[in-house]
Formats: sequence, C-alpha cells, structure tokens
Amino acid sequence: MGFHAGSGTQVERRTFLGSGLGVLAGGLLGLPGSEAGGAPADQGSLIASIDHRILFPGRREGVAWFHPRACMVPSADQAECLMTLQSVSGSDVFGPVHWTSSTDSGKTWTKPTLIPGLGRKSLGDDWESGVCDVVPEYHPATKSVLAIGHNVYYKAGVLAQPQRQRWPVYVVRSAGGEWSAPRILEWDDPRGNEIYSCGCSQRLMKSDGDVLVPLTYGTKGRADRSVTAVLCSFDGQALKIRKVGNELVNRARRGLLEPSLGFLDGRYYLTIRAEDGRGYVSTSEDGLHWEPQRPWSWEESGEPLEMSTTQQHWLTHSDDLFLVYNRKTEENSKVMRWRAPLFVAKVDRKSLRLIRSTEKVVLPLIPSEDNDPKKVALMGNFHPVAVSPGESWVTVSENLPSNNFRGDTLLARIHWSRPNRIAMATESS
Repeated sequence: MGFHAGSGTQVERRTFLGSGLGVLAGGLLGLPGSEAGGAPADQGSLIASIDHRILFPGRREGVAWFHPRACMVPSADQAECLMTLQSVSGSDVFGPVHWTSSTDSGKTWTKPTLIPGLGRKSLGDDWESGVCDVVPEYHPATKSVLAIGHNVYYKAGVLAQPQRQRWPVYVVRSAGGEWSAPRILEWDDPRGNEIYSCGCSQRLMKSDGDVLVPLTYGTKGRADRSVTAVLCSFDGQALKIRKVGNELVNRARRGLLEPSLGFLDGRYYLTIRAEDGRGYVSTSEDGLHWEPQRPWSWEESGEPLEMSTTQQHWLTHSDDLFLVYNRKTEENSKVMRWRAPLFVAKVDRKSLRLIRSTEKVVLPLIPSEDNDPKKVALMGNFHPVAVSPGESWVTVSENLPSNNFRGDTLLARIHWSRPNRIAMATESS
C-alpha cells in the first residue's frame, strides 16, 4: 500500500526549490562552517553539504518562535512550505499556536498568524489550558493539512504539576486555506487514562487516506509510559483510530516518549526518546506489530550512544535512511541534556545501528561569549522535512533560558548528491 513518507514530504506536481539558495528572513546564520553552500561532504556521501540560515531572529527581536515544524503543500502554481510554531516564555511555557508559510524556497516567510482555537483558555482558579508540540502533515488524499499536538495545563502562568489528563488535539487546514475548529483524537483504552499523545512525532500518510500515528501513553498512578502505533481513518475532517499496535515498554522514570515513524523500502521504523540514558529503535513489517526496542548503538563498535531524554527524528532519502539526534560528546558534556550540537548519521538498516563514520553536524554548538555551558543554545526540539529532490530541511528553535528564552529560529538545508525520489513520487509498500 503506497503512502507519503516523512513529514508531509510529498511534492506531486512540481519541485519546491530552485538552484539558488537565497537568504532567509533574518539573514545568514553566523556559525562556524556555516557559510552559504556549506562544506562539501565526503566523496560518495548522499549528503553533499549542509548550510544554515536564521528564519526568525528571536535573539535580536525578542520574540522566540519555538517548535517550528514544516510540511510541503503542493499546488498547481507553486508549492507552499507551511510551518506551525508558537512563542515560548519559560520552561515548557508556550503561547498560542501560529502558522507561517513560504512560497519562494524559504527566502521569505509570512508573518506568523494565530491558528483559531489553539490559544490559551481560562479554566478558573488560575488554571489555563493550551496546545503545544504541534506537527503539521500534508494529507494527499484530501489535499488538506492535518496538524496534531496535545493539550497542556498551566497554573499561575507556569506548567502545572501534576498535569490533568492529556490527549492529542488536531486541526485541519482545507485545500482552500481555512482552519477547522480543534478536535480530540478519541481513544477509550484505559491504558491511556492519564495521558496519550503524539506530540512532536513524525507520522505516515498512506495512499488510501489512512494515517499511521505513533502514541506514547500512560495510566494513572504510574510515571512510566509505553509506546504503540495506531492506524487511523481520516476523511479531511475527522481522525478516528481503527487499529492499535502492540505495546513497547521501558520502566525507567517516565518510560518511552515522543516516538517518531519512518518508512523505507517496505519496512517501518520507530525511534523513541527514553529516560535511561539511551534512545531506542524498533522495526515492523506492517507499522503495527513492532519488534522489541533496542538502544541506538554504533555499527562499528556496538557501543550504545549516550543520550539524555531527547527526541530523535528520521531524515529519509529514497536511497537511505538517516537519523537526526543529540548525544553526549567531550564538547557538550556540561550542556544540559547534551542538546547541542545536532547530529545526523546513516542507519544500517540490517543491524539497526548508526554508522559512526557517516556522522555529520547538522547544527553546531554555539558557545556563549563567556563559554558558560549553561548559556549554550539548546536544540532538542527539531523536525526534518523533504522539500525537493535535491534538498531536505531540519528546523529548530534555540532554547535559551539564560536569555529569557529568546532564541533564534533556525533552518539547516541538507543538500543531496543524488535526487530524493520521496520528494517526487508516491512510494509503494
């Protein structure tokens, strides 16, 4: 059954980017080795080069746009890159969800506009509810954009602890550009009576219109969460769960979090955040029945990567599968959760290990002027998207607690040495 892999990556009628790179709104990002065009990769590598740009200069302008996640929306005239994002003012304290778009290869972006219904709501007694961790995906069967996040609660202006029950919240942008009212993805399984969520996750769109969604979920009275995948129907308005996959479990602290789905050559992949110093990977033949997860390790040595409760995401090329991630290094050992730099490496799809010799820096660690590791810009909330046969992007916003959370919104352009057919035609499984 064919589907559109990645994060709404399909461009059906025309490619999005031309040969010129241009300069994004906010200008060139002044990072080591980040001059326009980027440094060339090793000969024979699929990744020819990586360069960086600033989308929104939050450090300078004072508005920090966080959770930038994009999808490609094809058009008979010109493809649109649609991005959702929201302001941040404290630790997990997010403003209303907005959207912005670009139709000129990311050179310019529209002013962020509020998505109706995705702002704060007063619940009384100093409680508020909101929505965060939104990911938009283009749905080819209905020519709509399905954007899913989850609800969140604040008390006296800060993240409430403990939270009330949480669930996925979604909105739909029609082919005409209108946003729907928010709806809840209903799941009556008691295993999710505390929380079930797909926030920050990559989903998969099938050619028959079904949507494969990864879930993290937990029950009342337990701290740890499990992971599964659910197959949903979607008619352009309502998203409904049809089938539920098997359960993956890890009892360490909060368990398994923020799962993301990938697909290549008839095989499904799942990468998972955890809280035991590891990240995890699993695979499936049908997207519902998953093998026991195993820690991300190096192909060359078998040594597990040291990770600190941070998400990972898939960067998919039609010829190979890559992972984007953070990990511990000598350079970042004192940086919170080792959330800079941001890396990419090729996945050995037989062993489900990362090939260390292919590792590259997607976005480098940016030291503070006084070299204080507590002031390093953190880059742990990122998202890949295929935008053309020649190019994929990774978007991220700097998390800068030392600067009142005012960081830049960044884009890394990954230039492929061979065309990425995922951005050209529907793949078949």
